[in-house]
Amino acid sequence: MLADFFAALGFAYVGMLALCQGLERHYKQVWGKPPSTQLRRGLRAAGWLSLGLSLWFCAQAWGWAMGPVGWFGLLSLSGFSLLMLLPYRPRLAVWLPMGFVPIWAMIATLA
Repeated sequence: MLADFFAALGFAYVGMLALCQGLERHYKQVWGKPPSTQLRRGLRAAGWLSLGLSLWFCAQAWGWAMGPVGWFGLLSLSGFSLLMLLPYRPRLAVWLPMGFVPIWAMIATLA
């Protein structure tokens, strides 16, 4: 259950980040150049896919009765963390999901 929650949190953050980077303004803020049209479409598609996976992991953690409620909370938490990171540390906001993978793997093996 804890591994599912952490996976849902990670996918929610990655989804919000991909949707954010799918906008030209935020992409320029991080990378200093405008994205191509294909890259923007790919980021948006990856963002929606990641949010869908986050919903699925929330349902695995809490069931379909409470999973969507928890999912909206995780979306809010992910959006707020991006709101706080992007203006001050935009590169950290992009590289932060790399830390989710080893932590999730550790939790999954210990659980």
